[in-house]
Amino acid sequence: MSIGFDKPYKLDEDKIAVGSFAAITKGIVPVQAGGNAGPLASQVDGAPWILMVGSSVMDRRVRSIVELGDGREFYGESAYQPDNFPPTQFPLIYPYGVLKSEDSKKCQGNSLKLINVKGKIVMCGASGDYKENVEASDLVKKAGGVAVIVMSQPWMGNRTDADAFLHPASRVTFNDAMEIINYLNQASNPTAAIKFDGTQFGHRPAPVVSSFSNRGPNPFNGNIIKPDVIAPGSNILAAWPTEVGPDPKGTDKTFIMVSGTSMAAPHVSGIVALLKHNHRHWSPAAIKSAIMTTAYTKDRDGNPIKDEYDGKDAGAFTMGSGHVDPMAANDPGLIYDNDPHDYIRYLCGIKLTDSEVSTIAGGPIVCSQVQAIEPEQLNYPSISLSLGAKSVTKTVNRMVTNVGDANSVYTVKVDNPEGVDVDVSPIILTFTNEGEKQDFTVTLSIQGVPPKAGKVSEGQLVWDSGKYFVRSPIAVTFT
Repeated sequence: MSIGFDKPYKLDEDKIAVGSFAAITKGIVPVQAGGNAGPLASQVDGAPWILMVGSSVMDRRVRSIVELGDGREFYGESAYQPDNFPPTQFPLIYPYGVLKSEDSKKCQGNSLKLINVKGKIVMCGASGDYKENVEASDLVKKAGGVAVIVMSQPWMGNRTDADAFLHPASRVTFNDAMEIINYLNQASNPTAAIKFDGTQFGHRPAPVVSSFSNRGPNPFNGNIIKPDVIAPGSNILAAWPTEVGPDPKGTDKTFIMVSGTSMAAPHVSGIVALLKHNHRHWSPAAIKSAIMTTAYTKDRDGNPIKDEYDGKDAGAFTMGSGHVDPMAANDPGLIYDNDPHDYIRYLCGIKLTDSEVSTIAGGPIVCSQVQAIEPEQLNYPSISLSLGAKSVTKTVNRMVTNVGDANSVYTVKVDNPEGVDVDVSPIILTFTNEGEKQDFTVTLSIQGVPPKAGKVSEGQLVWDSGKYFVRSPIAVTFT
């Protein structure tokens, strides 16, 4: 489902959550795009029965290089790669530096008619809507500019989308944009060239979390970690009715680069379809668990996956359990399973009214007759809870089902969140049959002086058999 809302809603008011609950009762796995309001926090939708997908950037770039008059080069991107554009220096201009108007920041409105941009490379601030970026390139073309440099905004960080520009262009990062603006302000006769270098692989670091990808925590789901995973969602090759470039023609073999969590969710839907084919008896929760616990958290160089926004290590509320790994998900070893009634108990536990729970369940529910559970007690493949002066210790219960080798032994490995002690019992799980279930408890306690309220401390819990590595992120929010 490449759809969503402009903000999170209570689960009973979230039409996608309500419809998806009906889907899981029929064995259907709901996969939803996590949204594109990142890097703002707490924007992601949060229904625990939905597999919520954030976006990653892979190592592919469709490169267009900005070369300044002083010889410095900055790697940007553009899906339009003209063969005949001369890599020579042209005068450089930033309309906002002259006009100081809101329209001139993004080369919109009549701003390009108020100054002379003919024969010049024009600098324009990027919009969050790629259509406006493409429109800006068209406006520069119509005003006589020879090319456009589209500059990512502060909240876009290192983002460089290969948009389907209608004129020679380069989309550059925010930091590079600042370097180009500084050069423009200091040079007596600022110039620039744009050189096109085609599709390049091997960019580092990769993967990273897309700066636009929605982040948690969700304000309505009891702090359950969302998104669940990330998957490729930036610069994804997609079918398109017309050619990329200034004179688009309709052909039967045209493509475009598209970015958004709407590109990431279909990747995961495909993985789900393959898992359903190979494991026909698995529940929607089992399939979701397999994808989450086998996700990886290190990039191609073995370093923690970074956030494209600020270059820092990505946390659980940014990338969920990590980046999807289809092959590993097909053979996860252990799964955390749930049935629809478990979610009913969870909904009553987050203090929804009988009417609200009934809306989601599609039938009458009386919470006083349901054994309600706190949200952290839902048998979820990740662990998230709050600790503070009123609750210095909490114990959560989990159950895993063996879907790997019949005879297997798992040993627990824990990375404690900073300021928290984690005690797991038992520390060894021994299985003799496929389908066998084992319970364990995880007790989390504040160690020393609690950090200030609002701080989130992260760690992980892993069941390791030597063959299988079943990982769950831990997030503790201090209150």
